[in-house]
Amino acid sequence: MTNLPKTIMLIGVVLIIVGFLMQFVKLGRLPGDIVIKKENATFYFPIMTSIILSVVLSLIFYVIGRFR
Repeated sequence: MTNLPKTIMLIGVVLIIVGFLMQFVKLGRLPGDIVIKKENATFYFPIMTSIILSVVLSLIFYVIGRFR
């Protein structure tokens, strides 16, 4: 229970770093992402981005699980 605050702080720092890096990586505008622009509204559904992130995260967790 004493490691919980450190873990939460580490997760926060990682999220801040990932958010900062996402400004420079054009991951959210891939071909296959649905963008519907109307007069006063924009609907964005990142299908390809979700698929690619899912595959990458699955591979990372698979590799981590193999070495445990």
